[in-house]
Amino acid sequence: MSQASPSAISAEQIADWRGAIGRTSVLQQTLDEASLRRFAVAVGADTDVEKRPPPLAHWAWFLDAVETSGLGADGHAQRGAGLLPPIALPRRMFAAATMRFQAPLVLEESADLTLTVADVTLRQGKTGDLVFVEVDRALSQRGEARVIERQTLVYRGQGDPLPPVLEGPTGGHGADEVWIPTTVELFRFSAATFNAHRIHYDQPYARAVEGYPDLVVHGPLTAARLAGLAVRRAGGAPLKTFQFRAVAPLFVNQPVRLSAGDPSGGLAATRCDGAIAMSAEATI
Repeated sequence: MSQASPSAISAEQIADWRGAIGRTSVLQQTLDEASLRRFAVAVGADTDVEKRPPPLAHWAWFLDAVETSGLGADGHAQRGAGLLPPIALPRRMFAAATMRFQAPLVLEESADLTLTVADVTLRQGKTGDLVFVEVDRALSQRGEARVIERQTLVYRGQGDPLPPVLEGPTGGHGADEVWIPTTVELFRFSAATFNAHRIHYDQPYARAVEGYPDLVVHGPLTAARLAGLAVRRAGGAPLKTFQFRAVAPLFVNQPVRLSAGDPSGGLAATRCDGAIAMSAEATI
C-alpha cells in the first residue's frame, strides 16, 4: 500500500494560519436593485428581480473591491491582506457552501454582512497538501439574520496539468437541462460578481500557469444554475436551504447536464465526459 507524501507545510505554518480562526469583519451595503438585476442576467434568471429574486441573490452584493495594486498574479487579492490567513499554496478554489434562507431580503435597504473565519485545516489529497478554510457569512437586515452561509475555500499545490476533457456519449434524461457555458457568460458572471480570477477569462494564463485545458467555469455560476433548476422544478417557490460541493472542473464551450432527478432535493452538474462536476441539495 502506498503511503501519502509527507506534508511540505510545517506545524508552525498551520498553527500560524489557524490563528486567524475567530477573525471577524462586518460590512454594510444597501441591497440595490441594479446589482441584483446584473446578477440575475449573469445566471440566466428572471430580470424582474423585485417580484422574483434570483436564487442565491445574496451573492450579488458585498463584493471584494480590492485595488489593482493589491491583487496577486492570479487576480485574487494578495494573500494575508484581508480577513483570510496567508495560505502559501498557490491554487485557491471555492469548493463548497451550505446556506439557510431564513427571511426574504429587502431591496434598497441597508444590510450588514458579518464574516468570520470558522476553521483552518490541513489534509492530504491525491495531489498533496490541501488547506481548507471555512468562512461563516451572516447577512442581516432590520436586526434579523436573513441568510446564513458557510463557505469552504480550498488551497492546493500546483499539481500536474489536466488533460483535455473529451465528450462522451450522453444518455437521454428527459428531466435534465443541457447548458453550454460560453466565454460571454463567464465574462458577465465575473463582472457581476467582481471576480478577477484569471482562470475564467485569460486562456493563456489558465493553460500555461494553472494547467487547465481551457477557461474554467466558475463554481458559483454552476451552483446558481443548479439552484435555479431546483426553483423551477418547484414551480418558483423560494429556497429554504441549499448546499453544493464542487468535485471536478467544468470548461467553457462544453455541454453540462444539469439534473434534478432526486425527490429528496438532490441535484448534479455532469460534465460532457460523464464525470460529476458538482453535487448539490436543495429544500423548498
